[in-house]
This record gives sequence, C-alpha cells and structure tokens, in this order.
Amino acid sequence: MKEIFFPKRMWKPRPELKRRYEVVIIGGGSHGLATAYYLAKRHGITDVCILEKSYIGAGASGRNTTIIRSNYRTPEGAAFYKESVRLYEQLSAKLDFNLMFSQHGHLTLAHSDRAMNTMRERAEVNKLLGINSSVIYPDRIRELCPELDLSQRPAYPIMGALYHPPGGIIRHDAVVWGFARAADRRGVEIHQNTEVVGLERKGDRVVAVETTRGRVEGAQVVSAVAGWSSIVGKLLDMRLPITTHILQAFVTEPVKPFLDVILVSSQLHVYVSQTDRGEFLIGSEIEPYTTYRTTGTLSFLETCAGHAMELLPQLERTRVLRTWSGLCDLSPDYSPILGKTEIENFHVSAGWGTYGFKAAPIVGVTMAELVATEKTPDLIAPFALERFHTDTLVSELAAAAVSH
Repeated sequence: MKEIFFPKRMWKPRPELKRRYEVVIIGGGSHGLATAYYLAKRHGITDVCILEKSYIGAGASGRNTTIIRSNYRTPEGAAFYKESVRLYEQLSAKLDFNLMFSQHGHLTLAHSDRAMNTMRERAEVNKLLGINSSVIYPDRIRELCPELDLSQRPAYPIMGALYHPPGGIIRHDAVVWGFARAADRRGVEIHQNTEVVGLERKGDRVVAVETTRGRVEGAQVVSAVAGWSSIVGKLLDMRLPITTHILQAFVTEPVKPFLDVILVSSQLHVYVSQTDRGEFLIGSEIEPYTTYRTTGTLSFLETCAGHAMELLPQLERTRVLRTWSGLCDLSPDYSPILGKTEIENFHVSAGWGTYGFKAAPIVGVTMAELVATEKTPDLIAPFALERFHTDTLVSELAAAAVSH
C-alpha cells in the first residue's frame, strides 16, 4: 500500500554541483536529455550534468504540437528523420515508459497544381530512401478521413495529398520525463533552476560554465537550448545564423474522437490533429516577426480557427480550451545546425524551427556519438554550421512551409 500512495520519485533530488564534469549539457529539453541518456547508455559516459534554467521541458519540448513524421523533401533531411521515427517506435520499450505514440497517418493536403507537383517530388524522394509516403487523390482521402470537406465549396478545394502512414503524435511531456528518468538512473545529474549566465573561453576551448549556482568546468560542452541558442552563442561572441520567432497553437474542448489522421495544409497555413483525450490541437506557421515575447494574439486565433473550419466545418461550435506559444530558432535553409563549432569542445543542436521534437532520439544518438568519439556521424554531417560558409545548404522550405 505504501508503494501505491507514496510512489518513488521519478528522478533523484537535485545534488550539489561538482566543480568539474566530463560533459556539461546546457538545456533540459528533449535534445539535452536524450544526449545525456545515450551518452550513458551507449558510451558509458555518466559523468554528465544537465543545466536547465527552469524545469525540464519548460521550453520547446513542452510547447510543441507532438507531431512525428519523416516525409521531408531533401535526401539528407528524409534520411535523418526516418531514423528518428524508427527510434521513436521503439522508445517506450527502451525507456520503460509509456510515451503514448500513436501512428495513425499524416496527410499533407494540396490545393493547387503547383502543390501537387511538390507532393509528387517529395513522394519520389521518400520512396528512394525507403520511406512510406505516396500521393493520393480525393477518393482515397475520403476513405482515410470522411469528415473532411472534399467538395468545391471551400475557398481552396482539396486536389490530393501526400500520405505518410508512419506519421503520428506522441505525448511530449512523457518523452521528456522518460528520457530524464532513464538518464538519471544511469547516473546523469539533472540540475533544474540552474541558469547559465556565462561561458569562460581560453583560446579555442570552453573551460568553464558560469551558472547561478556557481562555476562548473567541463571537458565537453553541448548547447541544446532551441530558441535561446543565439543568446548562448553570444556568451562566446559566436554569432549563429538563427532568427527566433514564436509559434502559436491552441486546443479545443474534448469531443468524441472522429479524426484518425493528422491534417496539414500549407496553403491554408493550418494543421489539425485530435488528441487521445478528444481535444483538437490546431496550429499554424511561425509568426513572421522575430521576438522572444511569447504572448498569443487574437488575430492568430481568428485566422487559424477559420482555416480549420474550412477543412472541418463541423468544428464550428466547438469551444477553445486554451492557447499558448513557444520559441522557434530558424536557420536560413530551414534545416538544423548540428555538431561541432569553431570552438573545439563546444557543440550545438540548434536551428530547428518547428520540427526539433521530431528529431529528439536521433539527435541524442548522434550528438552522444560526436561527444564520445569526437567524430561527426554521417547522418548529421550535412547539417554542420560550416555549410553556411561553403554554400552547401540543405533547403527544407518546401517540406516545412506550415511548420509541421
């Protein structure tokens, strides 16, 4: 009875900071926690501390809209996210934690001839890489989602869609807690409410991290702070090619489940899914202005709700439950910045825009391998920071036009 009413803590109480660690990870979101977990699990490196200025998952990991997919446009991006989906499919068992991953399919709708051409191109890239993705037409769309308005009444009638069966949704806070508990059990230290306020550099190396709880030395330092990446970079006088925008979303009151797929429309700038509790989760693209102020706007709510009702008019009388926004760090080519920097022992996971949560497991695997071996894994080599100097960009604009 004691175990039922007084369960064990998910992870140990915060310890005192040591003076030195083998690896210091800045950011207690899904990327930082995944990197720490795979460092311990695959490489036996447990002298690791995670520094989080708030609580774990307080940033983008707890504010995203939970969509997982791999049907990206570039060969580099598609291969990368394909491996992430594969890891996600096994993650509940590996972490011994129910992540509530539901793979019920992802539909990217096309409303014009140009959009249909883009969908065909993406489908061909996906097929070449062994990703389950194909172009379908209204008859098949109606079978998958009979609730969609497939008539000619909407302002932008649906001509077809890119169908990605492995796409799905996963509980974002469960991913954070699962990684945190698994890393903690392997000896990683998680320091919440510990803000990084400075980085001490000597020559081409970071020698110490200054925090609100004291100074910490680290042989390797990893920054995984999403929208705050440029701020952390400034602590080293390192300018990252990143702009920070907000992304807004909202959920409705729960209704009886009827939507079995994820709907995305880049032309309407809206995406819709239904949670296990029956809420409709609705969002749009990032706001075009750069800001760190995460205040929601009425114009977003009105516009996004209107576009959602063009797809699903039966939502007209459904009430909005709550809205929120989060920060997105956007790179010039809409692809992430991963791996080494000009500073020898300082590595970054940044520039994710709106799709960083989709990559959490594979980021953890590859960043852990980089830290442990000091060699860049092939999967993340195309996303190196230096690509902006060598003009070898990996443009994912066509696959991320509506953020998801």
